[in-house]
Amino acid sequence: MSDLLAACRAQTETMIDLVRTLVEYESFTAEKAAVDRLADFLAGQLAGLGAAVERFPREGVGDILLAKWNADAPGKPITFVGHMDTVLPLGTLAERPLRIENGRLYGPGAIDMKSGIAVILSAVRLLRERGEFPDRPVWALLTSDEEIGSPNSKDLIIEVARQSGLCLIMEPATPEGALKTWRKGVADFKIKVTGRASHAGGAPEQGINAVVELAHQILKINGLNDLKNGTSVSPTVISGGHATNVIPDQAQAYVDVRFLTQAESDRIDAAMAELYPVLPGATLEITGGDHRPPLERNDQMRAVYAQAKRIGTELGLTIDEAGSGGGSDGNFTASVGTPTLDGMGPTGEGLHAAHENVLISSVPDKVALVAAMLREWQM
Repeated sequence: MSDLLAACRAQTETMIDLVRTLVEYESFTAEKAAVDRLADFLAGQLAGLGAAVERFPREGVGDILLAKWNADAPGKPITFVGHMDTVLPLGTLAERPLRIENGRLYGPGAIDMKSGIAVILSAVRLLRERGEFPDRPVWALLTSDEEIGSPNSKDLIIEVARQSGLCLIMEPATPEGALKTWRKGVADFKIKVTGRASHAGGAPEQGINAVVELAHQILKINGLNDLKNGTSVSPTVISGGHATNVIPDQAQAYVDVRFLTQAESDRIDAAMAELYPVLPGATLEITGGDHRPPLERNDQMRAVYAQAKRIGTELGLTIDEAGSGGGSDGNFTASVGTPTLDGMGPTGEGLHAAHENVLISSVPDKVALVAAMLREWQM
């Protein structure tokens, strides 16, 4: 075991106390005031660790924080990317109080992602106390709306990523403790069909059945699946018609698309744009598309993971890799070509669920890995 890892494990109780404190700041995305209270606390913590903290006001959601250390040092920064918001309404903590059981800390937001934020603060504090903080720029971007797709922070995430040499996404590791070297991209489409209404008994031949037209389109869309290569195209919510004795003149469907590569996203976009009506007189309106690009496991990702694995091995840690069918802000940072590693938070279970928890022993180990990466990263 390395000296750094031993030092982190010796501070486990302090780190878990910090996670507790962060969980106690409930921060439901829809409650701006609550998220801003957490931002106030974190701004003070970051400034106390020597960071210059910039605050980006937002309406409707919490403000965003960008902390910078060694802003004038040479080189591109290593940038932490995390989010302060949770999916859990205010009052959830009262219903599900913090507790420790079987080596896990249970509590709303504990793994997604209050413990990830605690890793940032703990790693920076540790290196500063040991006199080992790197002579390079280090940034931390903490957003406020990741749980609703980052609509108010996406542009800033991309702007910061373009300036960064490495982005560390503080989402939790997999339940097995692996980093995430790929995430699927996400696209949503809406298919709206317009036909012509008529009486289903008296004049069915005069109608243009929008539901039948939509059924034709759904079969075409289903044919775009390539599951063995990671592309899923899934009609999800469907509606049409308004009365049982009327040929429906309206129908619509929503389609969820997931893909591993941008090339697959482009293929689906092109195919959706080429859809045409089957029934004479029916019309189609197709809206939506790619709203979260993929985090691809390409040559750059393989090299980034290899360096992280080497650093972890030297600490005495086993660093594995996996991926996720869901997106994160790492999809945005990687989309502009910035080296990105996701799953840099601790290990836990029950994201968004009643049994949400963080594995206590994983917190100091992840702090050690992050601290070592800050100290030793080469690029």
